[in-house]
Amino acid sequence: MPSLVSTRCRLFHRAGWAPMNYQAFTNDSLTMMYEGIRGALGADDSLRALGEEPRFRVRETPDWKKHASELETEMLRRGMFFEVIDWTDGQEMLPFE
Repeated sequence: MPSLVSTRCRLFHRAGWAPMNYQAFTNDSLTMMYEGIRGALGADDSLRALGEEPRFRVRETPDWKKHASELETEMLRRGMFFEVIDWTDGQEMLPFE
């Protein structure tokens, strides 16, 4: 009988929830995925500003931010330069004193 852990792993893989192997991607692939997140976030914000439902629900879905963070980690590990996604949505930030 398979263990509970191996059964869960198989279920996650079938459902598409397997962790990504970011090290296997090229620099260009990492950049494209990261810019895709930025684009989806911008599209959601534009729709929200028009009073419409966001299409991708980037701000409402924590996995988007987790994916961006994991991409940033790998890009930094490789010494890549990139513009960090602004998640503040125009919210005021407290000044550092």
